[in-house]
Amino acid sequence: MPQGFQYPANQCGLSATQAAFQPDVQPRREQSGQPCAQRQRGCLIGELHACGETVIIGAMSEIEIGHPVHPAKGTDAQANLDAAGLAALAVAIRRWASELGFSALSIGEAKLSPRAGEELRRWLAAGSHGDMDYMMRHALKRTHPAKLMPNVSRVISVRMPYWPDAAPAAEVLGNGALAYVSRYALGRDYHKTMRSRLQKLADRITCAVPADTRVFTDSAPVFETEFAQRSGLGWRGKHTLLIARDPEPKPSSGSCFFIGEIFIDLPLPVDAPVSGHCGRCTACLDACPTGAIIAPYRLDARRCISYLTVEHPGSIPEPLRPLLGNRIYGCDDCQLACPWNRRGPQSAEKDFAVRNGLDSASLVSLFAWSEAEFLQRTAGSPIRRIGHERWLRNIAVALGNAPRSPEHLAALRARAGDTSALVREHVQWALGRQF
Repeated sequence: MPQGFQYPANQCGLSATQAAFQPDVQPRREQSGQPCAQRQRGCLIGELHACGETVIIGAMSEIEIGHPVHPAKGTDAQANLDAAGLAALAVAIRRWASELGFSALSIGEAKLSPRAGEELRRWLAAGSHGDMDYMMRHALKRTHPAKLMPNVSRVISVRMPYWPDAAPAAEVLGNGALAYVSRYALGRDYHKTMRSRLQKLADRITCAVPADTRVFTDSAPVFETEFAQRSGLGWRGKHTLLIARDPEPKPSSGSCFFIGEIFIDLPLPVDAPVSGHCGRCTACLDACPTGAIIAPYRLDARRCISYLTVEHPGSIPEPLRPLLGNRIYGCDDCQLACPWNRRGPQSAEKDFAVRNGLDSASLVSLFAWSEAEFLQRTAGSPIRRIGHERWLRNIAVALGNAPRSPEHLAALRARAGDTSALVREHVQWALGRQF
C-alpha cells in the first residue's frame, strides 16, 4: 500500500493516504553548534565540518573526506558554492543517503507542471478522494511547494524498499481463514523510520553547508510521486504507483518501497526523468479486486481496498464487501501482479520485519483482541492509526467472506452485541454470509 504510504491514490495527488500523520519540522538552518568553515586557497572553495568529517568542496574538484577540523565561525560557505561545488555536494548527499539505508536518491526542481495540477483538480472534482477532505483543503499546497517552504529551490526524493521476509502473499490470500495485511504494515511504522533517516540526512547536509531544509514523509500535502517521477527516481505505473528499475551491479526493480522528500534552498544540480516501461501491460488493472483502477493512471479511492480498510471511517459499502476477501488492512494485489516486482528486492531493514505474526495470523485470533490488546500489539505500527473499531469492522467483513465453519460463526456471534454500532452492523452482515 505505500511508497510513502504510496498506495495507488498517491499518484493522483493522494500520497498513499497523505494524512498529516506527524507534524513536520520547520525549515532548519545551520545550528550554532555545527559551524561551517571556509578558506580561500587556490581553487579551494571551502572546508566544511560535516558531522565528524572534513568535506572539501573545490571549484573544480570532487568531494574529499578527511579528518575532522574545527572550522571558523561566521562564514557563508553557501554563497561561495559554484556549479562544481554544488555538484560535488550532490555526490556526497547521495553517498550519505546510501549509508542511511536509502536505495536511491534523485534531485529535482521545486516546481510542478501545470498538467499535474489540472489532473489533481479533475480527480478531486470527480469525488475520487472519497472521505479524504484534506485532499481538497490542501490542494493548492500540494501543487505549490513554496506554500510549504517559501525559499525552497530543490526537492530531494529518496526511496527505501520495505518488502519483508514474510509468509508468501499468494498463500495467505488463498487461505480465507487467514488475515491478509499489506506487507508494508507488518513491521514498524514507516513514518517513524523514514522521518528519522530523512532528518539525519538533512542534518548532515546542513552540517556541511548552511541551508534551509524541511523533511516530509506523508506529513504534509506534498505531491510526492510527481516530484519523484520528474527527478528520475522512477516512472509512474498504470496503477499510479512509482516503479523503479535499478541497473547493475545489483539489478532490481519494482514498486515496493517508501518514498520521502527533503525540501532545500540550495540550487543543486537536477536529475533527468526516466522513461516509462509499462508498455501495453494491464496486469495491475486486471488484478484489482474492486476495479478501483478505473483506467490507466486513474484510481478511484472510493473503490480501493487500501482506502476502504484504512482511510474510510464509516460503513464499507455492501456491494464491495465480498470483494475485500480476507484483506483486513491495505491491499497489494496491483503490485503482486506487476511484472516489474518479480525482481523486487527484499528489505534488509530490521524496522520492517514482521511483528506479532501478522503475516499469517488467523482471522479468529485477531478478532478476539480486546482494545487494550490491540493497542499493545500495534504499538509502533501503522495499523494502530485505524483504531480498534475499524480493526474489528475489517475483520468482520473478512470473516463474512471466510469459509463457513463453526469457529468462524462462534467468533462472529461473540461480537454480535459489540458496543460499536459500526462493528455490530458488519458482524450481522457477516453472520448472514456464514449461515
